[in-house]
Amino acid sequence: MLDLTAVYRELRIALVGDFCLDRYLEIDPIRQEISLETGLAVHNVVRVRSQPGAAGTILNNLVALGVGEIHCVGFAGDDGEGFELRRALAAMPGVRLDHFVVTPERRTFTYCKPLVIHPDRSPQELSRLDSKNWTASPPRVQGELCRAVDELSQRVDAVILLDQVDIAETGVVTRRMLDTVADVSQRRRELLVVADSRRGLRDFPPVTFKMNRRELGSLTGIDGDLTLDDVHRAATQLAERNQRAVFVTLAEHGIVGAMPGQPVEHHPTLPIRGEIDIVGAGDAVTANLTTALAAGLPLRDAIRFANAAASVVIHQLGTTGTATLDQINAVLNRPS
Repeated sequence: MLDLTAVYRELRIALVGDFCLDRYLEIDPIRQEISLETGLAVHNVVRVRSQPGAAGTILNNLVALGVGEIHCVGFAGDDGEGFELRRALAAMPGVRLDHFVVTPERRTFTYCKPLVIHPDRSPQELSRLDSKNWTASPPRVQGELCRAVDELSQRVDAVILLDQVDIAETGVVTRRMLDTVADVSQRRRELLVVADSRRGLRDFPPVTFKMNRRELGSLTGIDGDLTLDDVHRAATQLAERNQRAVFVTLAEHGIVGAMPGQPVEHHPTLPIRGEIDIVGAGDAVTANLTTALAAGLPLRDAIRFANAAASVVIHQLGTTGTATLDQINAVLNRPS
C-alpha cells in the first residue's frame, strides 16, 4: 500500500450530518438481581463508555486515518448527552468544532446500547434505547449550518454529507442544506462531495453517491433483487448522468465503484477471520473512499482501501470500530 500518512495529514475535510452519542452500558450478568418492588430483573451496569456515533462514526475513522483537519457541522442539545458528545469530539486530534451548534431547541441524538459482558463469549447486545428529535429542525439552526457549509466549501478538500435520521427535515440534512450543497457544488465543481443517506439519495444534488444495493435499486427504479450485472450497469449509468463517482456496497459481495468515462470496478469482500459484527462498516467505507479520492488516488485503490477498512471494522466486537492505515495495510498484505 502507498504511504499515505503524510498525504492524509494535509487533508481538510468538512463532515456535515447527524452526530449522535453512542453510549454503551456494560452489564455484569453475575450481579443480576431481582427488584423487591417490582419482581423484575435488575441489570447492574458496571461500566459506561461513550463515543461519537452516526456521523461521529465517520469522524472516528477519519481521525484513525490521521486526517489533519476535520470540521464538524452538526448540532447537539444543551443537555447531558450533548455535553458528553462535545467532550468526546473535542478530545480528538484535528477536530474543529467552530461550526458545531449547541441549542436548547434540539435534544442530542443518542443510541444507548446495553451490553451483557460474558466472561467466556462475545458481548450480548440487548434492546437499544434511542433518543431522537421528532419535529423539524428550527430555521435558525438550519441557517447556521448552511452558512457553515458555504464558508467551509471555500477552504476544504472534501465534504462528507451523512443523513442518519429516519424522518425528513428533523436532522442536519434538510431541503435547505441540500440546496446549499447543490449551490456549492455548482460554484466549485472540483470539490469532492460524498453523500450517504439511510433514507436514500433520490432528492440529493448530483454529487458523489455512496449507497447499498437496495438503495441503488430504489433510486434507479429497478424492481426485485439486483444481480451483479444490474449493479454494474445501474452504477455506470448513474455516474454518467451525475458526472460524479458512484459507490455501491454489496455486503458480503464487496464494493462496486463507477466513475464517468472509466470501466466499472468491483472488489469482492476479503475473507472472514472469525466472528464478526457489521456495525460501522459502511461508515468506515465512506471515510476511506473520501480520504483516498481527496488525496488523488485512483478509483481502484480507493475501493481497495475501503474494502480493507471494512474488513478491519467488522472483526471488532462490542463496539463501533475504526481502521487505521497500519491495520488496513496489514489486511491488504496478508497472505491469501
